[in-house]
Amino acid sequence: MASLQTPLCAFDTPAPDFALPGVDGRVWTRDRCRGERGLLVMFICNHCPYVKAVRERLVRDAHDLQSLGIGCVAVMSNDPTDYPEDSFESMQRVAEQFAYPFPYLLDATQGVARAYGAICTPDFFGYNAQLKLQYRGRLDESRKEAAPAGVRRDLFEAMREVAQTGRGPADQIPSMGCSIKWAD
Repeated sequence: MASLQTPLCAFDTPAPDFALPGVDGRVWTRDRCRGERGLLVMFICNHCPYVKAVRERLVRDAHDLQSLGIGCVAVMSNDPTDYPEDSFESMQRVAEQFAYPFPYLLDATQGVARAYGAICTPDFFGYNAQLKLQYRGRLDESRKEAAPAGVRRDLFEAMREVAQTGRGPADQIPSMGCSIKWAD
């Protein structure tokens, strides 16, 4: 399992569109997921220890961001061939177990991950109301274990700023996680 860091935020890059099946049986598009004040696209999976360490925080932050008008969506782009824990059925179980308050979508062709430039799980892309990129950073200082309670909520604070001003912070700390498992 290769650990990678995300690149710096390429401010104002437009959010690519998508149409992907969700664990709820519905097809979701970028515009269906967006909120009045922005959109958070999270590339996650089920097997990655970096994601497992923050699932409860993802749920908390998604609830808080949705109350600020930021839509949230999670995309699973890993090839589940060698990682059965990332199968669609497992995605359904995890979404139910953790009561994901956002659509959890399967990117079976990996085309959406490629369009966004996602490289790891978790990888966060925060967009303003005009769907221009404003945040590409970490959730918080968690790594393979959850950071202590009370640490700065980098993602939440950045996206609150986006909701209020339309712009993300100039200083962003990259997210770190497992590489996306690309199909051969």
